[in-house]
Amino acid sequence: MNRLMASALLGSVALSLSACGGHDRPKADLAASKVTTIGVNSYLWRASLDTLSFMPLLQTDSNGGVIVTDWYVNPNTPNERMKVTVSILDQDLRADALRVAALREVKKDGQWVQAPVQAATVQKLEDIILTRARDLRRQAIAAD
Repeated sequence: MNRLMASALLGSVALSLSACGGHDRPKADLAASKVTTIGVNSYLWRASLDTLSFMPLLQTDSNGGVIVTDWYVNPNTPNERMKVTVSILDQDLRADALRVAALREVKKDGQWVQAPVQAATVQKLEDIILTRARDLRRQAIAAD
């Protein structure tokens, strides 16, 4: 009797699942600005990770949209190091949905000392991320 009940239960589950597989479901637009399984715009997120891939990552939070790098020392300038924080503030692919902050330190007398970051450095990082995000979106549209 248990086998008969189990068969009936499995049969009813299979029928209800097969009803979900109809061809009437709406097709997802992969290039839509809000298509994401994370809390922020997926193109900005991926572009930020791609752009900062040369730096060691300290923290990433895809739901909150925060990426924090660890200190990075460029081998060409060993007496200077940078740390970057990227915040993605929205689900839309817009310039004001991205905020980049950078810290810079220089080595003086064997100690790391805070130094100013040129505004152009932060602006350049934002531009690179936004350009990459737009490229990723265009690729998704073309693939669809």
